[in-house]
Amino acid sequence: MSSTISAQIDLRASDTREGRRLEYFTLGWNLTEALVGIGGGVIAGSIALIGFGADSIIESFSGATLLWRLQRHKADEKREQLALKLVAISFFVLAAYVAADAAKTLIQREPPHASIVGVCLAAVSIIVMPLLARAKRRVAARLNSPALVADSRQTDLCAYLSGLLFVGLILNALFGWWWADSIAAILMVPIIAREGIEALKGDCCDACR
Repeated sequence: MSSTISAQIDLRASDTREGRRLEYFTLGWNLTEALVGIGGGVIAGSIALIGFGADSIIESFSGATLLWRLQRHKADEKREQLALKLVAISFFVLAAYVAADAAKTLIQREPPHASIVGVCLAAVSIIVMPLLARAKRRVAARLNSPALVADSRQTDLCAYLSGLLFVGLILNALFGWWWADSIAAILMVPIIAREGIEALKGDCCDACR
């Protein structure tokens, strides 16, 4: 009996370490995205690309929150719920930022220059983010962590936003459709806000099972 309990504890500790590795990677990736996105956006005059970099900073907050949550491998309901609320808040901040950024772009009618750096950044993120989100959900299921599930959904949103950025930059470069990424971003706002509400209510717990 004691050996079984010990094995379960060791397995949870191993899963927690894997979760921390994923969050360290998320944090490093998002900070790199922020640096490249904001830098490339300033050079190209692309508000969408700058917004994508700012979004990466917000997502870094979510990753840092989960790192704090995963400092203990033992189940901690209070820490789990606080982490879940902090991730939910980051969803709302992200929704507000995307809406404001897209509206500003449309109102000011500021077409960006073509950005090869932005296209490449978005293309790589489209590939990496879904893989990272899937890995987080696997660990979240083993740890029964709603907070990690919520964070994986934010990683999914990063992939969606990367896709929007990619399409917007391509349409602008090929056809001069400067407004395309802003319209697509506005359509994403209700989805982002809904994820925040679900995380705040803890509805993502079902995904852990």
